[in-house]
Amino acid sequence: MSTDATSSPAPGDGSVDYPPAPWQMVGQMWVSVFRVGRDVDERHPKGVYGAAFVSYEEGSPLTYSELLVARVMRTPAGERRVSITDIWVDSPASVAGGRGLWAIPKGLGDFESSTSQRGPLSRASWSMSTAGQPVASARFSDLSSLAPRVPAKGGTWQAPIDAHTVPVETGMAGRSKVAPCTARWDFDPAGPLGWLAGRRHLLSFRQRDFTLSFG
Repeated sequence: MSTDATSSPAPGDGSVDYPPAPWQMVGQMWVSVFRVGRDVDERHPKGVYGAAFVSYEEGSPLTYSELLVARVMRTPAGERRVSITDIWVDSPASVAGGRGLWAIPKGLGDFESSTSQRGPLSRASWSMSTAGQPVASARFSDLSSLAPRVPAKGGTWQAPIDAHTVPVETGMAGRSKVAPCTARWDFDPAGPLGWLAGRRHLLSFRQRDFTLSFG
């Protein structure tokens, strides 16, 4: 984890600094898409969700691991965005920056991961727990080394948290090698993502060697 964070203190905790926006990130991402047919609770209405493990690597202002779940939604203005409903990282500076800059409800988690490459075939294994509670694990395989680099852009919409008093919309844009991947997820039924346990994903893909400007 990088410790070269600068700039603003975290809301309510002046001891944690984080980089100013935008964050220019590089790394790897593995994503699966799930359809949730019924409302789970107020924060998780029915809809299409993506679950992802992410590794932010050297060249980023902070280096850390991340597990997130985000819902595809329409803003009050009718624009398509994603809203991050659940997210954990292993960097206190990332927690502070995500919450302070963009109202992203980050918490701290413990991660284990491994990757391997044999010819064009890539494999990855991830697991995450928080406060000793298992949350999710996943295994992926892909041929993303053969994929072309393509651009992508979008944005997030987040309900206000902490010091924020209005929703926060944030743009993002980047490039990566994008390829389908096989995925097997296990969500602990007793954990905070237990509502995804046993659900089949609709599709999965790898974003290899991404560059991302966020904020």
